[in-house]
Amino acid sequence: MRIAARALIMKDNRLLLVNAYADRRLDLWCAPGGGVEKHQSLVENLAREIYEETGLTITVGAPAMINEFHLPDRNFHQIDLFFRCTIEKGELDPDWRDPEGVVNQSRFFSRSEMAKIRFKPDSLIKAAWGNEPIYDPLETLIR
Repeated sequence: MRIAARALIMKDNRLLLVNAYADRRLDLWCAPGGGVEKHQSLVENLAREIYEETGLTITVGAPAMINEFHLPDRNFHQIDLFFRCTIEKGELDPDWRDPEGVVNQSRFFSRSEMAKIRFKPDSLIKAAWGNEPIYDPLETLIR
C-alpha cells in the first residue's frame, strides 16, 4: 500500500493540474503531489512535492478528499489524500523542470475546460469545486 498527498490549488476559479507521464505518453491530468516519504508529515511531503513539480510554494489547508486506486493485476494499491492549498509564492513557469522528470506540464483548468480533458480521479471536479470532504472509492489506475 502506497500513500500520496495531493493538492487542490485554485486560482481565479481554475484548478491546477499536472501531466505526470514521462514523454507525455498519456494525455491524463491529475492534481500535483506525490508519495509520502518516511519521517515527514503529509504537509511537509505535499509542500516539497508541489515545489519540485511546479516551483510553487504553498500553504496546505484542510483535507478535501480521500481517493483509492489500484492495479488489480499488479498488486498495487494507493491512497491519495487531497488537501485544499493556496499559493504562497511563485507563478507557473513553462520552463520549470521537475528534477525527477515525472511532471512534464502544468496548467490551470476551468471547470468547463475539464470536460474536454482526461483526468483522474473521477471525483476531482466535485472535490475541487465542492465544499464537503469526499471519499472516492477504489478506481482502477490508468496506465
